[in-house]
Amino acid sequence: MSNTIQPRSGDSSPVTGPNNNPPPNVNGQGSTTDIFAKLLTAQIQNQNPLEPSDPAQFVAQLMQMQQTEALNNVAALTANNAALMESMLVVSLGSQVGSQVMARTESLELDNDTVHGRFTLADAASDVSVVLTDEAGNAHRISLGEQAKGDVKFDIDPEKLGLGPGKYKIKVETDAGKPPAVEIAGVLENVRLGADGKVILRVAGIGEVDTGSISSFLGREPSNQTRKEST
Repeated sequence: MSNTIQPRSGDSSPVTGPNNNPPPNVNGQGSTTDIFAKLLTAQIQNQNPLEPSDPAQFVAQLMQMQQTEALNNVAALTANNAALMESMLVVSLGSQVGSQVMARTESLELDNDTVHGRFTLADAASDVSVVLTDEAGNAHRISLGEQAKGDVKFDIDPEKLGLGPGKYKIKVETDAGKPPAVEIAGVLENVRLGADGKVILRVAGIGEVDTGSISSFLGREPSNQTRKEST
């Protein structure tokens, strides 16, 4: 005689296991874990009783579900930590507003003030130039001649060079190796979070840059009163 108990016709009670425990309750919020649990429950309920699935397969699927949930939790935690770090960075850099910084850039905005810059040569070069290109495409070359390996400082005096106010592209040309990145000095004017959650800094004479473009902090320039007292 078969020991299998068949449900009555029209019985809408949920299917239970051998211990009369209902299947796992799914909250229906659509998370990866919930969807996986629904699929696994349906697979158990609809398996062929004459050819039941291997229990080891269910165990493997449960472990996979737990691993997926753990990875999702790690990803969420990482995203939260990244957002927190960006917010803390804004607060930290906010205290540096008004300080002089050096920032890597490929463009700058000239007015009547002298601009200070630098770059680093990986190898000595016999012919080095800083090239400024205005918005009309006109190139203005500042020859620095022969330079040794290492840091090279330069100044851009718009009045002396006959450069009008406006935006210029800037680059270094050298006869030795790959052209180095240009760093320009400017005052840190503003720090904010962009729409993508990244920190954006505004540097006078350069514009908006990311934190990776800042190469060094030079501190605050002394006020005119402090300069007079020191002299």
